[in-house]
Amino acid sequence: MYDIVFISYNEPDADENFARLKERFPIAKRVHGVKGIHQAHIEAAKRCFTKMFWIVDGDARIEDDFDFSHSVSEYDLDVVHVWRSRNPINDLVYGYGGVKLFPRKMTINMDTTSTDMTTSISDKFKAMPEVSNITAFNTDGFSTWKSAFRECAKLASKTIRNQNTDETDARLSIWCGTKGRDQPYGDYAIQGARAGRKFAIANPDKLNLINNFDWLKEQFDEQYS
Repeated sequence: MYDIVFISYNEPDADENFARLKERFPIAKRVHGVKGIHQAHIEAAKRCFTKMFWIVDGDARIEDDFDFSHSVSEYDLDVVHVWRSRNPINDLVYGYGGVKLFPRKMTINMDTTSTDMTTSISDKFKAMPEVSNITAFNTDGFSTWKSAFRECAKLASKTIRNQNTDETDARLSIWCGTKGRDQPYGDYAIQGARAGRKFAIANPDKLNLINNFDWLKEQFDEQYS
């Protein structure tokens, strides 16, 4: 089995999610509190010893039937693999927030200036069909708003490599619609999605700001002051 690393920052349920993961998979390691998305993943890679390694986000609740048993051939050791995740607010199921399998050395040497970290590690990407987890980002107002803002800024900017434009537009429309408003923190998700879309369209040269969590908190406080 490849190394498994759980990456957390300030997710309210991170301790609980990691404990659940660790109970089923005792080899799981944790990287916590590293500032910067790219830097956190580089640190995770440095703590691993296998050629490929698994990444689990701090807000991920792993499905009972997902077992981290996937193994790649020698020909796929430079491929980024992303499993599907279920969105608890709008029911979208795609790679957002899903478990990932990364090449270790390529992650350490990734381009840290890229907006979308996952697709910048390698030019080879494989979307896996299984659902790995629920991405339970709707745990408080800011976490929900921030997650929606970041994802929809990326969708609206069309910066994700090799994306299907029609599929991207359909997902963006659902994020920014009204579906899920009745779910916990659903309104924060919708408002964050709309704010992220607006920001990306108006500021295509400032997209790297979506990886600055201090800046995101300032935008959130300004919107809800």
